Amino acid sequence: MGANADNGLKIVVVGGFGVGKTTLVRSVSEIRPLNTEETMTRAGEAIDDISEVRGKSATTVAFDFGRITLDARNVLYLFGAPGQERFWFLWDRLFSGTLGAVVLVDTRRIDDSWYAIDRLEHHGTPFIVACNDFGGPAHTPAEIREALDLDPDVPLIDCDARSRESSKRVLITLVEHLQTVYAAAAAATAPAAGEATRSPELAL
Repeated sequence: MGANADNGLKIVVVGGFGVGKTTLVRSVSEIRPLNTEETMTRAGEAIDDISEVRGKSATTVAFDFGRITLDARNVLYLFGAPGQERFWFLWDRLFSGTLGAVVLVDTRRIDDSWYAIDRLEHHGTPFIVACNDFGGPAHTPAEIREALDLDPDVPLIDCDARSRESSKRVLITLVEHLQTVYAAAAAATAPAAGEATRSPELAL
């Protein structure tokens, strides 16, 4: 059904190194995901900080790609961005044509999420924040919002990227947020009552 959908909606999953972007795309995609993971080597230890992700043996070097059908006419195309700083130059290209994004956060390493949020705000791309469960110390939503300096309108949820149901809930939250954002933008640009019938000459 997804191959015949009228509307392909592009979503990007971004975040720091090892926060679970590939896992989220893999868990929710209805097709076998395309991924560009490569085995991490000792040579890369001098480049990538793996001190907080000791169990990680592979890393994304371009992007992950998956798909999930919303209905007969709409399908989400999911792109997981690489997390290492040396691949961040790819992000701006991935953001092109993107309706919205998920910023995946490991609350043990909140600072790693700053760059993703900064780039999305720079591009004016709506996003939500999903805190992946790594079993670290618990933080209240207020503490996370303060640490990330999140706008009050940005949704913040918890998730387990390994769980299909949890990952689906992340995407549903993003789609609902996008509906709110774009509806508000459309209302803000709509002509005021009576303005639509005003002649161009009188509007000068």
